[in-house]
Parts: sequence; C-alpha cells; structure tokens
Amino acid sequence: MGEKLICNNKKAFHDYFIEERYEAGMVLQGTEVKSLRNGKANLNDSFAMVKNGEAFLHNFHINPYDFGNRENHDPDRMRKLLLHKKEIVKLFSKIREQGYTLIPLRVYFKDGKVKTELGLAKGKKNYDKREVMKEKDMRRDVVVALKERNRGSRDRD
Repeated sequence: MGEKLICNNKKAFHDYFIEERYEAGMVLQGTEVKSLRNGKANLNDSFAMVKNGEAFLHNFHINPYDFGNRENHDPDRMRKLLLHKKEIVKLFSKIREQGYTLIPLRVYFKDGKVKTELGLAKGKKNYDKREVMKEKDMRRDVVVALKERNRGSRDRD
C-alpha cells in the first residue's frame, strides 16, 4: 500500500536541527482516523513528551469529523505514541539533556496505520537561521546563474 502523507511540520526544519528520527504509532479514536483520511490535521506547535515510561503527543490538532455526532473526539487531546520500551528510555535520557526536544515532523498512513515521524531536535539560534537562509540564497543564485549560462550557450549554437 505504501505511504500517504497526511501533514508535515515545515516549521520544525526552520526552528530546529534534527539529529535523529523515529517512527511511532499513535492511539486514536475512530472519528480521528476518518478525519485524518480527509487530511484535516495540523502539526504546528506540537511536541512530544515522555511521562511515566510512556510517550505522548501534545498540541496535535485533528479537526472533528464532519459527519460525526456525539461520538466525535476532542480536537486537541493528548495522544499516546506507540514506541518500543528501549526507544522510550533512549529518548527520555536524550530529552533530559540541555536543549533537546522531541518534535513531530510528519504524520502519514503506512499500510493503513497512522504513523508519526518524530525528530530528536536541538533548537536553532537566530544566527543559525540567518546562516541557513544565506546558504539557500547562495545555492539559488548558483542555480539561476547556471541556467542562464546554459541558455546563453544554446543561443549561440
């Protein structure tokens, strides 16, 4: 069946250095899955925490299902993440270190199951963000210059 992207967190790559990635399942209710199949989710400002040996996803907004009734879910509830015990222990020890946090990078369907890609991230400072923007601008300028150079050589032929 493959993978079908539901939503991704573009802001995470701007605000954080992603050092490691993990794939986790998620405990969901029926109407949440239906809403995700319609692509109604938002990862902005969401983060994961480890409490009592379990991982939870906070601030992950899933819009209520349009055709749901009183069985509809709370859109901003805390959702449990399904990880192996060794992964949880490793993540908890890393998160305790200074500056590390656990950020969801994308949510997707994999073989019919909802999966979350988590990134172990370290926050960027403002000067890091400016440096990355300079590098992107320089790469873009090089690509444009090469295109114009190639276009000019074709005109002469």
